[in-house]
Amino acid sequence: MLAAMSDNTNASVTPRSPELLSRHRCGLLVVDVQEKLLGSIEGGRRVVWNIGRLLDAARLMGVPIIGTEQYPQGLGPTVEELRDRVGACAVKRTFSCGGCAGLLDAWVERSIDQVLVVGIEAHVCVLQTVMDLMHAGFRVYVPVDAVGSRSVQDRETALRRMEGGGATLVSTESVMFEWCETSAAAEFKAISSLVRQLPPAD
Repeated sequence: MLAAMSDNTNASVTPRSPELLSRHRCGLLVVDVQEKLLGSIEGGRRVVWNIGRLLDAARLMGVPIIGTEQYPQGLGPTVEELRDRVGACAVKRTFSCGGCAGLLDAWVERSIDQVLVVGIEAHVCVLQTVMDLMHAGFRVYVPVDAVGSRSVQDRETALRRMEGGGATLVSTESVMFEWCETSAAAEFKAISSLVRQLPPAD
């Protein structure tokens, strides 16, 4: 039967699953990766490294990026290694990014219904943002290696709660390859280079 299928030149490809990330339907939301928060985050440098790779991949793929900062007067700006890649950030006092009026309006206008949420802290601002976005009707994805908390227990509990609430847990590499979709894509070589980058020393 498989041989017969391979001989059928008129066979159609399997439709792409809506569960997979698409560069055309996805936006990247970077939550509060700030100087005074990062120092106490478990594995913080690796979290920043993975966020940086996702930002670079998003730029390659034309995926829109939005960043936020929680009370930067007290917690400082976005960390230097990400600052230029994120761009100007929305300032907030609510823990959830949902408290930023009009933050995702441009994405809604572009029919973006998938939001990839990265940042810190996983059990506070990331968690509350994810829950609010799902309540608003977005399909939300959380890369487990691109979110962090001060304690492993808080991070793991937050991930379980987000997944239980309907968010999809992913990894940085899986995101990049889903955005790319095919090795025939013009961006595949650059994505492969990002994948091969060595992580920072712990």
